[in-house]
Amino acid sequence: MKKTLFFMACCLLSAMASSAQIPALERVEPMFWWVGMHNPDLQLIVHGDHISSRQVQLNYPGVKLVAVHKVENPDYLFIDLRIFLSAVPGTFPIKFIKSGEKPLVYNYTLKEKNHATDRAQGVTSKDLIYLIMPDRFSNGDPSNDSIAGMREQGINRAKMFSRHGGDLQGIMDHLDYLKDLGVTAIWLTPAVENDEPSASYHGYAVTDHYRVDRRYGSNELYKRFVEKCHSMGLKVVMDLVHNHAGTEGYTIKDMPMKSWVHQWPTYTKSNFRDAAVMDPHASPADRKQMLDGWFDHRMADMNENNPYVQNYLTQNHIWWVEYAGVDGFRLDTYPYNDAEYMAKWAVDVKAEFPHLSIFGETLVWSAANQAFFTEGNTVNRGFDTHLPGITDGVWKEAVYEALNGKDGWTDGVNRLYSVMAQDFLYKDATKNTIFLDNHDMSRFLSVVGEDINKYKSGMAMLMTMRGVPQMYYGDEILMKNFSNPDGLVRADFPGGWKADTVNKFVAAGRTAAENDAFNYVRTLANYRKNTTALQTGKLMQYIPQNGIYVYFRYDEKKTVMVVYNSQDKEQKTKTDRYSERIQSAKKATNIITNQTVDLSELTIPAKSTLVLELVN
Repeated sequence: MKKTLFFMACCLLSAMASSAQIPALERVEPMFWWVGMHNPDLQLIVHGDHISSRQVQLNYPGVKLVAVHKVENPDYLFIDLRIFLSAVPGTFPIKFIKSGEKPLVYNYTLKEKNHATDRAQGVTSKDLIYLIMPDRFSNGDPSNDSIAGMREQGINRAKMFSRHGGDLQGIMDHLDYLKDLGVTAIWLTPAVENDEPSASYHGYAVTDHYRVDRRYGSNELYKRFVEKCHSMGLKVVMDLVHNHAGTEGYTIKDMPMKSWVHQWPTYTKSNFRDAAVMDPHASPADRKQMLDGWFDHRMADMNENNPYVQNYLTQNHIWWVEYAGVDGFRLDTYPYNDAEYMAKWAVDVKAEFPHLSIFGETLVWSAANQAFFTEGNTVNRGFDTHLPGITDGVWKEAVYEALNGKDGWTDGVNRLYSVMAQDFLYKDATKNTIFLDNHDMSRFLSVVGEDINKYKSGMAMLMTMRGVPQMYYGDEILMKNFSNPDGLVRADFPGGWKADTVNKFVAAGRTAAENDAFNYVRTLANYRKNTTALQTGKLMQYIPQNGIYVYFRYDEKKTVMVVYNSQDKEQKTKTDRYSERIQSAKKATNIITNQTVDLSELTIPAKSTLVLELVN
């Protein structure tokens, strides 16, 4: 009996030892793909213990194994496939063979491409974008507040840099609110996994490019979120981070090769000086630090000159569009990326999804600096970036100056006029995204000193000027604060948590001032949604006089006249000067009050804006 037990124990230990020696196939990405894509070539990244010691075999009609690449790290293989038009949807085994060992098998699936017309529609000047930080908007599913095994546990709403528990379900629960407000597109800060030990709520330190952060939901829920938005006539913008990745991601902790990220002898931060990219006199060292320096200790700077990195990022972004059907991309920290790669990226993505919209974050300090990054080589850059539009921070600063500054030749409202006059720098300025604030800067209401007239004037300009307007969650209910530290402008939307004592998603939960602001924004947003002159119409502006700035948006259907009084006192103005655009109209309708206005002379309260539809 003892011999039998000893023998059985030896067999069990032997089996356990053999099992321990069998390497695991940890990752294959993209996990699946589609037939009928524009680009027939696909590169799989495979991660597993000494996977490079194995041979790769596959056999599926219409799929060719083109090449297998071994790299510095033996735990990686890069597999090049070609998927011909003859390939049909189905699943086939990819075998990883090693003599004397059991093969590792990954069953790879090719799916049918989705040709529905409500996918990858593009976000244009016809839309109004509403920016949401998912962690701070609404907690629709408390069961995912803490996920076992993730580095940051639990929620703490009392701490600005901790997770607060907002999620995708919470956003889905309030789509009716956004629809009523007049929003037509939703931009979420990155919802993919950020498994960092602290401050993981913001989304910009990606640790898994192919997985929605489980504290927000799942890939399947994200797809349902997009589908629900589309069913309600809402579009979805996905936020992408090319430049850097969280240091806890598997490709950073166990890099395929040293050149996967930009390496420095000691930690080197970017100098954050975009001028070094475009300066013809720039020091190469300054330019290198701008482009290759890291954003943060926990944000590794991706080496976009590496072709494996290029394929990994581009295929991931194409995967998300085809998987979920998102309508546009916002590109984080655009100036810090490799320019040639980003141009190629744009061409490759648009080849797959011609209507998909793209705009890049370019928080720079002049219209020329912004135009440098946009398509068309309009400022003699030397090549075409293929980037249709940018986040127009220069426009935002000009609006602030128009609202807060004192009139001068180039100051006050004249600054805004001058910035608009520089639209000649862009191939198409209507593709720029205009905004008054976002998650990285002080809230608009605070910047204008909580002056409700200035607030309304800024909102009127946002809804009536050229470009794609974007507002930040809570602006419509007078959320406020300054961005030092940035967590102060990332407060929770009141009413998004069951424990909240007030619910500002409904009129009864808002103060009189908040309802006044909400109704003002809703009126303008819904008017804009139904007025093509404000979406795609032409713009004509007049040089400000006596602090009064007048511009028109017009098409063959309607003419909208916008009049801003930048002075601290009420003013009257004759309208003869604007007769070439007013033409035969004698009356107009005030869009906010719905009252009829005599156009012969206008009275504009201090720091206020009139939005008038001409009546012929």
